[in-house]
Amino acid sequence: MPTPAPTSASPVAARILDAAVRRFAADGIRTVSADRVIAEAGVSKVTFYRHFPTKDALVVAYLTAVAEAERAAVDEYRAAHPGDARAVLDAYADVLGGAACLPGFRGCPFINAAAEYADPGHPVRAVVAEHRRWMVSTATELLTALGVPGAAAAAEELVMLRDGAMVAGYVGGPDTGEAVAGHLRRAGAAIVAAHRPPAS
Repeated sequence: MPTPAPTSASPVAARILDAAVRRFAADGIRTVSADRVIAEAGVSKVTFYRHFPTKDALVVAYLTAVAEAERAAVDEYRAAHPGDARAVLDAYADVLGGAACLPGFRGCPFINAAAEYADPGHPVRAVVAEHRRWMVSTATELLTALGVPGAAAAAEELVMLRDGAMVAGYVGGPDTGEAVAGHLRRAGAAIVAAHRPPAS
């Protein structure tokens, strides 16, 4: 997945968030304490809590940064392939496949966060839900542009496929990551084909 580039009006807050991005991506959210982020960012506890009153606030900022990076990446694909929704979907599949090949890949940060925060009313889950709505909405727009009937239902299926690819890239064998992009393309094409009426 695209690497988030933390942005903030405060350079100190950006440094803290950058440290959190590295640690959460590498080790998971629950296992990384606020003290560990504080040490990696090289700030005092007072400074940390001034910018992020709780660790949960930092997690929300982390997921927001990841979501913004993914949305910016999709915007770049759309700008690079104007009017070619299929190329945009293929570019997204290629990027996900490339991410799954990276050393230390731990799967989708949103799926992982949802697993670690069981309460659906938690602010972390709100960020997860909002990003998922964006994924489905974006897929629906692209499939509609391709003239796929039932684009909304097909979009839900593509997002489920994407979820499975992220899990496979994490828990699969050493060669799984390299195959993710190809699997995504073929399975995604099958979903699209299943929603098209049979040729008469």
